[in-house]
Amino acid sequence: MNVDYSIVIPAYNEAAWLPQTIAAVNVAMSEHSLVGEIVVCNNNSTDATGALAEELGARVVFEPYNQISRARNTGARHAKGKYLVFVDADTLISAGLLNEALHRLQSGQCCGGGSVIELDDEVTPAIRRVVTGWTWLSVKYRLAAGCFVFCLREDFEAVGGFSESVYASEEIWFSRALHRLGKKRNQPFCIITDYPVLSSGRKMTWFSVPKQIAVLAMLLLFPLLLRYRRFCGFWYNRPQ
Repeated sequence: MNVDYSIVIPAYNEAAWLPQTIAAVNVAMSEHSLVGEIVVCNNNSTDATGALAEELGARVVFEPYNQISRARNTGARHAKGKYLVFVDADTLISAGLLNEALHRLQSGQCCGGGSVIELDDEVTPAIRRVVTGWTWLSVKYRLAAGCFVFCLREDFEAVGGFSESVYASEEIWFSRALHRLGKKRNQPFCIITDYPVLSSGRKMTWFSVPKQIAVLAMLLLFPLLLRYRRFCGFWYNRPQ
């Protein structure tokens, strides 16, 4: 069977979240006429992530090195679709969002893009301001949040996929690279605003607002620190 598009889900110790993520993906896929597949990249998990993903009907591939960009790239290498859609393991997508992303790729309206985000839980006003600030940056500068990114496979390969020289913010570098590529043929990198993706707000509760602000400041003022995993605990460390 020919596969038109691939949903790539990088997953490290996501057994608790993966069932609802895959369930939402299956519902979204059932309402689209194109043929799709789900590829879960088990990023060296120590829990039942891989076995659970298989039970849920996904095709599972393995990436031994624990790095988000490598997990995305490994999943993409094994994907069969012409269109690639990257969804984080703690993120829920809707049929409307998937339809809109695939329509824009099919019609040539854009070379790829992302979506604005909403959090799945009620959060404090301070955290809400952080999300609002990111939304403004995302739309104005056409930067995709890592929880939802879509593109043509040929463009993914043309820019070399997600940068493996950084341990976080790889979606920012990827967004900028695709934007430059698409600009040459008048195809923008677009952010979908009509169908927000619903992502987990767990990091917002795991880490204090000052910590989140410090991470954002580091990303903006000292981006080279993202090349070192020890400075990227916000993305890799989890509370016991």
